[in-house]
Amino acid sequence: MSDRSRNRENPLGSQPINRLLVRFAVPSIIAMLVSALYNIVDQFYIGRSVGILGNAATNVAFPLTITCTAVSLMCGIGGAANFNLSMGRGKRDEAVRYAGNAIMLLFSIGVLLCLTVRLFLRPMMVLFGATPDVLDYSLTYTGITSLGFPFLILTTGGSNLIRADGSPRFSMLCTLTGAVLNTILDPLFIFTFHMGMAGAALATIIGQIISGIMVIAYLCRFKTVKLTLKALVPSPEHCRAILSLGMAPCFNQLAMMIVQIVMNNILRYYGAQSNYGSEIPLACAGIITKVNMIFFSLVIGLSQGLQPIVSFNYGAAKYKRVRESYLKAAVIATTISTCSFLCFQLFPRQIIRIFGSGSEEYYHFAEQYFRIFLFFTFLNGIQPITANFFTSIGKAKKGIFISLTRQILFLLPLIIILPMFFGIDGVMYSAPVADLTAAALAVVFMTREMRGMKGRQGAD
Repeated sequence: MSDRSRNRENPLGSQPINRLLVRFAVPSIIAMLVSALYNIVDQFYIGRSVGILGNAATNVAFPLTITCTAVSLMCGIGGAANFNLSMGRGKRDEAVRYAGNAIMLLFSIGVLLCLTVRLFLRPMMVLFGATPDVLDYSLTYTGITSLGFPFLILTTGGSNLIRADGSPRFSMLCTLTGAVLNTILDPLFIFTFHMGMAGAALATIIGQIISGIMVIAYLCRFKTVKLTLKALVPSPEHCRAILSLGMAPCFNQLAMMIVQIVMNNILRYYGAQSNYGSEIPLACAGIITKVNMIFFSLVIGLSQGLQPIVSFNYGAAKYKRVRESYLKAAVIATTISTCSFLCFQLFPRQIIRIFGSGSEEYYHFAEQYFRIFLFFTFLNGIQPITANFFTSIGKAKKGIFISLTRQILFLLPLIIILPMFFGIDGVMYSAPVADLTAAALAVVFMTREMRGMKGRQGAD
């Protein structure tokens, strides 16, 4: 069978884009949404049992969760993009090697990260912004959740490979199963067994372990190719290609982690100089960050569902389908972003109350943070979709640059500089400026790329 015949038979190259987006993006969105709910569920029950200090502790621990996501996306999206690009070009043997090497990278880095956190737990928590009152809570929570890192990384990264293999629903099921278990076990361990922070952490890793086992079971029986033991042997060439295409989503997450760590310390420092104190800003920012992660999980899920469609068709030189896929995904992302913006502006107090009660200062700070920090949320779908698009078509450098614009180039300097002039309010004003500028740059880069593809399509 010729490569062209194989490409025509593959639904990624022939089915209508709308149908493909529904098939791949919806399960991916649900999986990412459920993954974000891991943290939200813990935050909900901890807020209603331990209180503000418990919420602050989960905020301090959150950079490690972001690190796990970064590693997962680097190896998972990098492996999946190379897999689909190779399949689109008809190079099945190469596709197998990319899938196998991605699996080994996910597992190896997961174990390494777990061991590193176990060895340096206390200094990490202090570095991440824990105050003396919060430290013990963060040590308990992170000490247990770190044991689930290998399974969390394998689940999140492996889900991308499962989608690339044409099974988006099973990918969703893996994440959904773990989240449902976590939701059931959280109140049981926290309230029935009175385990507090330890109970929330234990419920989380049990769900992650079950999800990881389901991913492993699927990866042993790929549908479109036969995964051999030889494919699992690390190859420097294939690992470099995986890491290259996975760097954009990875750097985006690492940038979020760095910003989160700096922001925690800034909130602690300037909060102590304000009427709020250190703990209220830490607790509020932690809750709002995780609520915002629900919005981001929708957009990231959409971009992950877009990836196999774009990668295959770009590899097969079907540029019209590539352009159509991006534009439709961008419209959906903007719609999601606008709905999120309206919720954050209209119902901030109602949202924050879900996670427990607090003083009037607590609610006042949370309302301000929601409305100012997240003011340009309606633009925030463009940048991650565009960054992942460039990764999906093999243009890693552009993907990396766009992924770093909001967090590193704009937000990080602003959250350091503006509080020097405006105190703790400066943290809030930094995000709208970063969001607007990052979205504008993404539009410029994407416009140029669209013109280039249109020219190539006409030449063909």
